[in-house]
Parts: sequence; C-alpha cells; structure tokens
Amino acid sequence: MTSTYTTPQSPARTALSALRNEVGKAVVGQDAAVTSLVIALICRGHVLLEGVPGTAKTLLVRSFAKALRIETKRVQFTPDLMPGDITGSLIYDSRTTQFTFREGPVFTNLVLADEINRTPPKTQAALLEAMEERQVSVDGTPRLLPDPFMVAATQNPVEYEGTYPLPEAQLDRFLMKIRIDLPARDAEIEVLNRHAHGFNPQDLEAAGLRPVAGPQDLEGARRELSSVSIHPQIMAYIVDVVRASRLSPSLQIGVSPRGATAIMRTARAWAWMSGRDYVSPDDVKALAFPTLRHRVSLRPEAELEGVTTDSVIESILATVPVPR
Repeated sequence: MTSTYTTPQSPARTALSALRNEVGKAVVGQDAAVTSLVIALICRGHVLLEGVPGTAKTLLVRSFAKALRIETKRVQFTPDLMPGDITGSLIYDSRTTQFTFREGPVFTNLVLADEINRTPPKTQAALLEAMEERQVSVDGTPRLLPDPFMVAATQNPVEYEGTYPLPEAQLDRFLMKIRIDLPARDAEIEVLNRHAHGFNPQDLEAAGLRPVAGPQDLEGARRELSSVSIHPQIMAYIVDVVRASRLSPSLQIGVSPRGATAIMRTARAWAWMSGRDYVSPDDVKALAFPTLRHRVSLRPEAELEGVTTDSVIESILATVPVPR
C-alpha cells in the first residue's frame, strides 16, 4: 500500500529538529507539545494549549518563539480587553485632521494569546478573521497579516472561576489542542534542579536559547511536505474515523469535514518530520488526539459518567478497521 522510502535529511528538517531540542533547554518533559507546535507552524495552523496554572504553558510558547527568527508579540487577555486592543484601530491625527490605522499586536508572526478564555466572547471573536483569513478588517478595509502567522493561545480549564469557554466555531479554527499535564516525578525534580542552579524563566538568553530556525526553513519544509504521499486507503481511514465520531453515543457533536482535512495535514507533517515520504495509519493515530479533541462535544450524561473526549477518540481508533 505504501512505499518504505525514507527521505534524505534536509536543511529544513535539520533546523526544525534543532528547534525542538532548543526549546528543551527551558522546558522539561513537554516534547510532544513542542512537536505539536512545530507541526502547526509547518501547516500554517494555530494551537491552543490547556492546563492548570503553573504548568509552563506561557514559558513553552515564549521559548518556542525565542528559538525562531521571527517576530512575536504577547497579548494578556483580561475581562476588560477590547477587540481593537488586538486588531488595531483608527486613531484621529489632529495634525493631519485624518484617521490613521494603528496596528494591533496581531500584526506579527507569532501571537501569544495568554489566557484567552479570561476575556469575553466579543474580544475572543476578534481573532476569528485573523486566524481563518490571515487578515483583519477595520472600518471595512482588509489588512493582510505577515507570513508566517500563527496564534498560540493558552487557557486554563473552563471549570476554573472567571473563564469564558471558547465557542465551537472558534475552537474549530485551532489546528490542534495540546493538553499540558502536570509533570512526571522525574521531570518535576529536574525543574527544581534547574531553578536551584539559577534558571530564570524570565531570562531565556541566560538559559542558552538562541534562534535556530527561520522563515526560510518553514518555506523549505512546506515545499518538501508536498512530496509526502497519502494513499487513498489512508484518506478513507481518516474519513471513517471522523464519521465514527458523529455516530458515537457519547458525543453530541462529532468531527466536521474541516477536522478530517486537519488530521490529514498534521499526519503528513509528522510523517515528513519522521523522515518518510508517505503517511501511515500510525501517523493518523498519533495526531488524532491533539487534532480532534477540541472538535467534539460530549453529551452531558457522558460527562457525568466520567467520559472524556480523549477516551472517546481512543475507543473510536480501537474500533475503526485499520488499512493494511
């Protein structure tokens, strides 16, 4: 069904592998999250990171940005943040008696949207056009965002006080949702050891982080990604997985066609990063959780029984026949 050809190491893959290693200088035990960020960047997608306070979500994105030769800006989402604080607004210039556009922090390559679910839906929605169309419209005039452009948003679990759950329409705009769990015991000991030896999360340069990849590496990766083949049987497998989610008795909302294309994109990127020129069923399985978990909605009775979106996805992957 597939070839077994392994692609030769390319400068783009070397640079992006170095990027993953570089972030590890500041963040311990989050290799899967770093890989997901790289995949999203290659796929021109956006990432939502969820975890309880204190699990290094912000540090992870800041370290990721530090290891890239791109411009980055941070927006701290608060209950009083207005849409114009993100996209920009027209400012009256008394010298020229004209309105001029002042760009908001969204006009950058990587936006760190910190604690995105602490701001009301109206302000959350200000990112929708930017994420989907890579432009913002102010006073009816569209303004293009730079390339590359990526939103890396963090949020606390929605049951925490003072949060506003993101609507399904906005969740669907994120290519991946990464869960940042509490670290394992050994990883937490390593965190304490680094702090005991002077690690300062506010001074990433002192930790030795340096830019190791840039826009040219991303362009190279995207060109090479087009050579990664996906067999029709693998595409049919993806469709069977997402269709099974729509029939699950535990879900009131299953995966949309957008979700099917998303998992195809992320699986191809993972195959490329693994040095292969084809997508395997294991690639689909590996990327199913971060790519699909935020695109489904549990039935209330399932939640009461302790069912989780990940357990439903796991069950679907266990029952849908895998192509041979």
